[in-house]
Amino acid sequence: MTTAARHNTYRHGLRLLFVTALMFAFGFAMVPLYDKLCYALGLNGRVANEAATVGGHAVDVAREVTVEFLTTVNGGRPWHFAPDQASVTMHPGEMKTVSFVFRNTQDRDIVAQAVPNIAPATAARYLHKTECFCFNQQAFAAGEEKHMPVAFTLDPSLPDDIERLTLAYTFFDVTDSAPRLD
Repeated sequence: MTTAARHNTYRHGLRLLFVTALMFAFGFAMVPLYDKLCYALGLNGRVANEAATVGGHAVDVAREVTVEFLTTVNGGRPWHFAPDQASVTMHPGEMKTVSFVFRNTQDRDIVAQAVPNIAPATAARYLHKTECFCFNQQAFAAGEEKHMPVAFTLDPSLPDDIERLTLAYTFFDVTDSAPRLD
């Protein structure tokens, strides 16, 4: 093999190594990039200002919007998860607090994570949660029941054609991936 051929092979190997390292780094960056994209676009119930306050917004008493609540448990787990009320009617700019009940019907401790979704998706940027069990993983002892609040407001700039929106939560079992508290 000539010196030029060896040099080309060496350069080609370095390029492949660089591309492999770049792909590996991109794989690690996917989760934070996805989270930032969801916050920026208001996808998956994530909004850029989840800790928003009502301050500065006047309540639009001329409008009423119905917010429906849906719950599911991923993977057919034998848990009980439901809203205390199926829906609320509210004025944009008004703060509401609703409660959800979760009961671990298993005979072992679990850690669960709720993932929100808002429909229609265009409404996600106008729903601002100040308190939500979905912000953190939740630990439940065997047989434990918790009532968990969600405090939120709808931005008064919510488009007029949105008269009803759905806030849905799915609980996932994250026990195996949750950090140990031992």
